[in-house]
Amino acid sequence: MAKEENVKTNFLFNVCYQIFILILPLITAPYISRVLGANSVGIYSYTQAFANYFVLFAMLGVNNYGNREIARTRDNKNDLSRTFWEIYITQAVLTLVLSIGYVIYVVGFVADNKAIYLIQALYVLSAGVDINWYCYGLEKFKVTVTRSTVIRICTAIAIFAFVKNQNDLWKYTLIMTAGTLIGQLVVWPFVIHRVAVVRPTLKGIIRHIKGNCILFVPVLAVSLYNVMDKLMLGSMSTTIEVGLYSYAEKIVQIPIAIIAALGTVLMPKISNLVVAGDEQRSKDLMDKSMLVAMFSSVAFAFGLAAISDPFTIWFYGQDFARCGGFIFLLSPIIIFKSWSAIIRTQYIIPKQKDGIFILSVSTGAAVNLVLNTLLIPRFEGTGAIIGTFFAELSVCLVQFIRVRKEINFIVYLKDGISFCAIGLVMFVSIYWMKNLNLSNFVVVMFQAIIGAIIYLLLSAVYMLKIKKDAFIINSVLGMLKIKHKV
Repeated sequence: MAKEENVKTNFLFNVCYQIFILILPLITAPYISRVLGANSVGIYSYTQAFANYFVLFAMLGVNNYGNREIARTRDNKNDLSRTFWEIYITQAVLTLVLSIGYVIYVVGFVADNKAIYLIQALYVLSAGVDINWYCYGLEKFKVTVTRSTVIRICTAIAIFAFVKNQNDLWKYTLIMTAGTLIGQLVVWPFVIHRVAVVRPTLKGIIRHIKGNCILFVPVLAVSLYNVMDKLMLGSMSTTIEVGLYSYAEKIVQIPIAIIAALGTVLMPKISNLVVAGDEQRSKDLMDKSMLVAMFSSVAFAFGLAAISDPFTIWFYGQDFARCGGFIFLLSPIIIFKSWSAIIRTQYIIPKQKDGIFILSVSTGAAVNLVLNTLLIPRFEGTGAIIGTFFAELSVCLVQFIRVRKEINFIVYLKDGISFCAIGLVMFVSIYWMKNLNLSNFVVVMFQAIIGAIIYLLLSAVYMLKIKKDAFIINSVLGMLKIKHKV
């Protein structure tokens, strides 16, 4: 029982932190958008995306691989220590080589914004001291979450204190990169007292390199279509387009993270049920998870599309008005990413069907690369969004097609279409309100309240009268601590 509670606590910490790291930038984003402007935001986003590829190769698949290997050896301190040093040596050497390569490239080949690129070298260097995978393997989520949260809050305070105008882009970049580096370093005092100094073996290092490389494939594929947009947009268009696209993406990622977090919380439960052979209970949980994902993702997607224009001007400022159109076009990916996240966390991972995951994200990366190449030169940010849309759609479709014989695909499709119809009614009912002669904040509030009422009422009718299922209603009442059963 205690172990089960520990699992719940760990995942609660992790989920809360994942939501926190998405929400915190939104506190600073309205300030930064007004102080730095779209062009400076675009320069930061582009250089950060460029540096991120060096971080990607420095880390390989260590976040997943290291987590797993530490978990396997944690009951034996000697094996644990040897495993840690064998994995970390590879990580440290790769980071050193790639950091040197990054600096050489910037000094020799980068002409514009060289100072910003060089400051981003701290971000690359931070990969060399990132040992959160060790804490995750020991299930010490609290250690990383609490320490990282404090650092991120300090980073936000520093932004408000030191970034005052467009000339402070270098300060903003330094604060963000230094915050990342310090956030990694503060974990070391916890770790260094728990691992012994053990001489690693060359055989062990090579073995871990091979394991890392295998898990690097899906990591690289995911990164290609998550980060590639900004790099291709920056190289084929302008930094302003990158800034607008990046800030639109920040908003869209919030509901995606929340819904995906719900799936992550249930993943260990379903994994345990699969191991125990309780297929019926795992299927029931899968069905309920998917129902919640469809209900909430459609609400977020259509709702966000409806409020996109007044919300953007109120939140980011007039200079980011075009960002509203980007949010409008990006909103549908909330549905695809949320559904595929549930399929992945509730079925593919527990069932150890890694091949399906690799195939789906590789397909998404290929689709995104081709469409970005064709569309960005002509349509700029809109072209990148179209590429992202079809990439996420292809990931979702590949996963559904590959598991269609094993899960209740027809029921999911029926429910999805039904919720989308309800979402469309809500969208049409509130979209016109953006033209009201009121402040953007008031308009957004009106839209959100009326839209929520319409969506919840129509969804309740569908669940009770057509589907004859009160699961979502009872779940909402439970979260509100209302003791009532429909």
